[in-house]
Amino acid sequence: MNIWIGKITLLVGTAAVIVIRAPHGRRNAKLKVVQSERGKLEIALLTLMWFVGIVLPIVWVATPLFSFADYPLYPAPYCSGVVLFLLGLWLFYRAHADLATNWSYSLDIRENHTLITTGVYRRIRHPMYASIFLLAIGQALFVSNWIVGPIYLCGFALLFVLRVGREERMMLQRFGSDYETYMEHSKRLIPGIW
Repeated sequence: MNIWIGKITLLVGTAAVIVIRAPHGRRNAKLKVVQSERGKLEIALLTLMWFVGIVLPIVWVATPLFSFADYPLYPAPYCSGVVLFLLGLWLFYRAHADLATNWSYSLDIRENHTLITTGVYRRIRHPMYASIFLLAIGQALFVSNWIVGPIYLCGFALLFVLRVGREERMMLQRFGSDYETYMEHSKRLIPGIW
């Protein structure tokens, strides 16, 4: 397979993520934040994700800078990656739709924030993170470059490890026993497993 198939897939996939997220970002930016954990670590993690999720892929597509790390694109990993990416896009869309005005790109609680335990949140506490893991694994499979393929997965894994505990503590502070009960009846990322 031609490496440009992976490049085009990456561009289309990235555009789809932006199209899903942008309206929520515009709408929620107008809502008052009542609690935020947006410190230096959070800003560094968000900057890292922007760099590995947008900047490096564009550089790979538009320049020969990372061509030394290219390898042949094969149908099986490409197709598997596309399937995972599409599943990730669906979950990404559902997570945003189910959260509605409760969504934030950062660790923020907005005015009138409610605990969502329905839809995809019924069984998964962090479907947004699960969706991004699916997107990142898909990218690692259909981007045939040893740097750009896995870098988003590595960056997101770091963000997840450094952020999920802080987010859950913040939710416990805000929702107390309701969140504790929710934690008992849901899994972090994989329904019925973890």
